[in-house]
Amino acid sequence: MISVEEALERILGLVEVLEKEEKPILDCLGQVLGEDAYASFDVPPYDNSAMDGYALQSASTVGATAESPSILRVIGEIAAGHVSTLSVEAGTAVRIMTGAPMPKGADAVVPFELTDEVERRHAGRHGKQVGIRCSVGIGANVRYAGEDIKRNGLVMRRGKLLRPAAIGVLASLGKASAVVIRRPVIGILATGDEVLDISQPLPPGKIYNSNSYSLACQVRSSGGIPKLLGVAPDRAEQLSAALRCGLDCDMLITSGGVSLGDYDVVKDVLAAEGDVSFWTVRMKPGKPIAFGVFERKGEKKVPHLGLPGNPVSSMVTFEIFARPAIRKMMGMVDFSRRYVTAIMEGSIRNADGRRVFARVTVSKKGGQYFAKLTGSQGSGVLTSMLEADGLAVIPETVVAVEPSDLVEVMMLDWNEVDGF
Repeated sequence: MISVEEALERILGLVEVLEKEEKPILDCLGQVLGEDAYASFDVPPYDNSAMDGYALQSASTVGATAESPSILRVIGEIAAGHVSTLSVEAGTAVRIMTGAPMPKGADAVVPFELTDEVERRHAGRHGKQVGIRCSVGIGANVRYAGEDIKRNGLVMRRGKLLRPAAIGVLASLGKASAVVIRRPVIGILATGDEVLDISQPLPPGKIYNSNSYSLACQVRSSGGIPKLLGVAPDRAEQLSAALRCGLDCDMLITSGGVSLGDYDVVKDVLAAEGDVSFWTVRMKPGKPIAFGVFERKGEKKVPHLGLPGNPVSSMVTFEIFARPAIRKMMGMVDFSRRYVTAIMEGSIRNADGRRVFARVTVSKKGGQYFAKLTGSQGSGVLTSMLEADGLAVIPETVVAVEPSDLVEVMMLDWNEVDGF
């Protein structure tokens, strides 16, 4: 058996960053920018008001207070999206809306609530004059041209993960599309004579193919595009034919067929048609794993990751190995989940010197995280993943975790945990 770290290193060493593509920016969310993004103009493109209020010369407000306001003559109004030829001089002001261009001569804005506009309106004296009830300095409530982004400036470097704010910034630059690293297409194949598609009746001795659906959703949540290849029986010829249907994918993931049983043939097919890197890892759940490459005639090799058939083992090994590989193919450099240190509220046994990934719920009380097992930890108990916020990682050298011991938890659903 090899370590988790060595297995992951071998996998990441065999997958490569994919090529670039240009897409509408709304379709680029969660992808990595493939080239530097520059601004062709200032953002904002002109000096504008940050508040609804009055644009004026700050010198006109010197000494103004609520008890002794500065009375200014109102010479007009500017709405957002409109340009005015008005010019502000000492003792004058322009009523202005948020985002409207600053009029010539004005160097500050006083918001409506710091004027006597409401009282004047109620008294029927609104529009000709306004009383300013505070003193402001130059630049108060003004957004200057280029304050956010300078013309010809580098806005985002290639390699940037495009989150919602990044998409918004691209839109503010008038960019309708972006060059990004494309999403990998991941072929997913379940194996086993006992496995049936969910559209079929369930006779005795059979189980439904849950793995492909769990894995497809994990692929999608990792940023990839899943391609379901169905179910292949435990016969080398049919398994090989099914896998060839996925050789147009960027990576193949199978579930089942990697143990030591007489009918576990995935590793045999992999050895016959490609290269096998390893097939056992020192971890629990998920010891039997195959990794290698299939030959795609005349083209590059297709990486293949053979996961265990037990549903929990399949999902956990995906998190540890497939997710980082997918993210590398997408051009990301941060492959890891977030970790928290938590107080264990139960006990965990580790009798055989493997790294344990225990399914836990995580809560936060008084600034401290607490972890609790989701129930039975059998590798076939898929509902143990259903409630899991994270995986408590127990090192190979730790034989037991007792209540109140500290554990490191790899978070799976960070945003769904109350109090985070």
